Amino acid sequence: MASEEASLRALESLMTEFFHSCTSNERKREIEQLLNNFAQQIGAWQHCIYFLSNTRNEYVMMYNLTVFENLINKMWLGVPSQDKMEIRSCLPKLLLAHHKTMPYFIRNKLCKVIVDIGRQDWPMFYHDFFSSTLQLIQAPSTTPLGLIMLKTTSEELACPREDLSVARKEELRKLLLDQVPTVLGLLTGILETIWDKNSVTAATPPPSPTSGNSGDLLSSLLQAPLAAKLLNQPIPVLDPESEHVCSLALDCLTHLFSWIPLSTSITPTLLTTIFHFARFGCDTRAKKLVAVNGNDHNNMMPERGKLGVLAMSCINELMSKNCVPVEFEEYLLRMFQQTFYLLQKITKENNAHSIKSRLEELEESYVEKFTDFLRLFVSVHLRRIESNSQFPVVEFLGLLFKYTFHQPSHEGYFSCLDIWTIFLDYLTSKIKSRLGDRDEVLNRYKGALVMLLTEVLHRVQFRYNQAQLEELDDETLDDDQQTEWQRYLRQSLEVVAKVMELLPSHAFSTIFPILQDNLEVYLGLQQFVVTSGQVHRLNITAENDCRRLHCSLRDLSSLLQTSGRLAEYFIGDVFATRFNDALRVVERLVEVTLYGTQIKLYDMETAVPSVLKPDLIDVHAQSLAALQAYSHWLAQFYSEVQRQNPQQFISLISTAMEATAPLISSKVPEKLLMSACHLLLSLATTVRPVFLVRIRAVQKIFDRITDGSARQLPQEGKVLVCRALSNMLLLPWPNLPESEQQWAVRSTNHANLISTLTREYRQLKDNAGLSQSKVGLGNTKVVVQDTLSILRYIVENISGEVTKSRQICYQSLQESVQVSLALFPIFIHQPGITDEMLSFFLTLFQGLRVQMGVPFTEQIIQTFLNMFTREQLAESILEEGSGGCRVVEKFLKILQVVVQEPGQVFKPFLPSIISLCMQQVYPIVAERSSPDVKMELFELLYQILHNNWRFFFKSSVLASVQRGTAEEPMENEAQFVSAMQAFGQSFLQPDIQIFKQNLFYLETLNTKHKLYHKKIFRATMLFQFVNVLLQVLVHKSHDLLQEEIGIAVYNMASVDFSSFYAAFLPQFLANCDGVDSNQRTVLGRNFKMDRVSFWKMGGITRKINAAASLVPTAKGESLLFSACYDMSSMCDLLW
Repeated sequence: MASEEASLRALESLMTEFFHSCTSNERKREIEQLLNNFAQQIGAWQHCIYFLSNTRNEYVMMYNLTVFENLINKMWLGVPSQDKMEIRSCLPKLLLAHHKTMPYFIRNKLCKVIVDIGRQDWPMFYHDFFSSTLQLIQAPSTTPLGLIMLKTTSEELACPREDLSVARKEELRKLLLDQVPTVLGLLTGILETIWDKNSVTAATPPPSPTSGNSGDLLSSLLQAPLAAKLLNQPIPVLDPESEHVCSLALDCLTHLFSWIPLSTSITPTLLTTIFHFARFGCDTRAKKLVAVNGNDHNNMMPERGKLGVLAMSCINELMSKNCVPVEFEEYLLRMFQQTFYLLQKITKENNAHSIKSRLEELEESYVEKFTDFLRLFVSVHLRRIESNSQFPVVEFLGLLFKYTFHQPSHEGYFSCLDIWTIFLDYLTSKIKSRLGDRDEVLNRYKGALVMLLTEVLHRVQFRYNQAQLEELDDETLDDDQQTEWQRYLRQSLEVVAKVMELLPSHAFSTIFPILQDNLEVYLGLQQFVVTSGQVHRLNITAENDCRRLHCSLRDLSSLLQTSGRLAEYFIGDVFATRFNDALRVVERLVEVTLYGTQIKLYDMETAVPSVLKPDLIDVHAQSLAALQAYSHWLAQFYSEVQRQNPQQFISLISTAMEATAPLISSKVPEKLLMSACHLLLSLATTVRPVFLVRIRAVQKIFDRITDGSARQLPQEGKVLVCRALSNMLLLPWPNLPESEQQWAVRSTNHANLISTLTREYRQLKDNAGLSQSKVGLGNTKVVVQDTLSILRYIVENISGEVTKSRQICYQSLQESVQVSLALFPIFIHQPGITDEMLSFFLTLFQGLRVQMGVPFTEQIIQTFLNMFTREQLAESILEEGSGGCRVVEKFLKILQVVVQEPGQVFKPFLPSIISLCMQQVYPIVAERSSPDVKMELFELLYQILHNNWRFFFKSSVLASVQRGTAEEPMENEAQFVSAMQAFGQSFLQPDIQIFKQNLFYLETLNTKHKLYHKKIFRATMLFQFVNVLLQVLVHKSHDLLQEEIGIAVYNMASVDFSSFYAAFLPQFLANCDGVDSNQRTVLGRNFKMDRVSFWKMGGITRKINAAASLVPTAKGESLLFSACYDMSSMCDLLW
């Protein structure tokens, strides 16, 4: 005893020293080694029992529990039976004796250790494990402890970690399911008893406007006066101990509901009791009562609010289950009825409280849980409950409406809008599937939809909601690259758009007048413009007028975005029926864009320039963006009137161009310039009117590009304009025969356009020496990047178009392409320039490969192969930063396009490409931890193998069938082997993305070409791959890919099970640490030559698991033992 006492004091001293702030890292390592040595001693657990019983040092307690945890989870099968029995006896006694004095985290850890024993031994060797937990719950003095044990049991046994076999997991789940009725009965009894006991003594408050009769809605919801009366009873005041027990019980129920199936075990009594506790979160009378009774409000309310949150968590766990048995549907209806009664109480107005103030008083987490419930109801269960006569869906939508538009926070409002979006999607889907009674369904919900549309539109208008909208941040971008205001507006417009889809006429008649009102204000600003010389000033200076103008402009901007968002609902099958409405919108948009351009409101001086000028610019930009959204409608309009009377259409397009062309200038604010460029591109690409290039305003844009005055434009804007002008000349005009396309004239004009754009770039060929000087290199880089980015986008735009468009495009680009090829060797050491050049060539190969012709394409490939020597590749890949790696990746992507080309044209390049991959690129990147270049390299190797299989295996499919099992001849064996070795080596690297990609490539090659069945693979590689993949499972380095690895191992082993059992297994077992020769013999003898039993029963892994578990481990769990669980799960997963 004295010795153990001395050991305890020494351990306490060590642990205190270890965690002391002055202890050095070296000393901590020494102490850690001493502690590890103690833990590895046989029988160390006996000392730990003494230490736990006799110390109050928290560090010592936690260390001893960790020793037990390691013993139970990693070495339990090797512990003698007598020792196990003593441990199973001592630890629960220790818990029972000290649970009230232990720190809560020590108590919880000890509970988990005991549950871990049950996970291993229950019920065979630890038959009273669960019954003892139930006994703890039933004894009032240990009820909290029993509930903690119960939740821990649910966590660890119902959802165990991966270190249990599938069979054991299933056994534990079945054992727990057998106990569910008893457990739920006990928990129901605890909650009911506490509620009833305290309800009897609860003080009854005086009548209030919210108490008593709940009206017709409550009657329709509950269909039972008794139920309504029960829910109207005052909430009892619980003592702290009762609150704590209820919290633990509800917490248990939440976890139990996460895995037990819906069944009659979940009784109406239990559901009603849970809903009683849900009222703690939403009834403000409870707070008043606490204050009246003199309790400490600050201490009481968090716990009381927590009961409501926990109860709603229980309800939500049940709501999240989509699979509902028929016998449970009645219970489900009752849950909905009771929850929506709570929703009614939350949203009931009275003189003392508005709905918003009541929601502000509630716990924030309770409101979040309630919102989660509403989302689950609408998304999962509405379809099954909607037709039930006992549930008034329309009235529910009225409650949801009030709940939504009285949310105290923006996040709460966003969450409620998401619920409405789900409902609108459901309604749209329902109507599309039931066109016969479309009107009946719509009429049922029309009132709710109209209210929703009106209120959402009010919420985005500063006219009605300025104070709240001004609070939204419109500067900081979130992860989706949008500000808080943009997110608010986008989510609101999505709801408006979905209502528009259901009620197009009503939505348009609601939105358009609001747009008209705000447009009148904007169009009336001209009368306030005062000109003084070259300066234009908006003569509105009164503070109140400026504020009203600011609100009107912000609202107009939002309504313009709304109009653009609704454009899709005027095209397609409804084009004719909604034509007049759409025409009114487009005509107004064209009018307002021209107005803004003509009077240059974006360049106007204002009384409050920091506010009104951005507003004016934004309105103008949004009007252009809204008009762009109608480009598909304009295209359909054009196709309808092209052969008849197109004057109205021509007028719209011409006016739009008059509004757009003057804005394509460096003197215009960039936001406005970009909107104009995007509109021009959409009209040129989507609408494609024949007369577009003949419009005077468009010809002015051509002139600006050709005379160089557009040089000052931002590069993005310049690219957009050049793409638009190129598309006008290249894209075929709609609904016209080939003879009327005027290709000859357009070809000449396009060649002139490209010649102008590339003049400076083409001159680089003659000034290459000057371009490489320090002074000229910077300018050269700008010229190359600007020019080639424009050309690249031009090629991308026509890559999927008719042959004639691509031919004209290449004819115009031909000289620039040749210049690029000539310049490439000169700038090979400049990654910034070569990156842009290779991006251009990659686009050419993808879009204009046929037009370039075989000889020139071969010349390009050969030039690249000659330039990318091993030294050059090393320089690029090893360069600081990622510029050089991007160059090599682009080059490899070009080669991917080449090797995928069908036919024999580029086959002569295959040896050189494979040589470049395996002898030049691969040795440089193989040992680098960075994934740069590797992804593209392995994709290139895969494409070589997949698209050129006959380069390695010559025989045809017919010859293979006729030959039967005889081996087909093979060529280029060395190249094939080196590629496979590269794939194998990649599985030894830590990068999980490359591992996943390459595993997929191997499996695809096997599926498409029977890779694993080829003689060379079976003879020299098969079991090397199997061994590598099993080692990956052993070391758990790529656990996320466990399933993929398991399937690959099975596919490889199934090629030749005989060799797998006879040759691979003995070798694999021989290399396993921690297994002696006798165990290897037993394992080998017990394996059956039967693929079904091997994989379905998980034979190999379970047997290895059993053997390795018996081996005492000096340093914890052996790698083999760890891997066996993974393999077992993998095998079971396959079946």
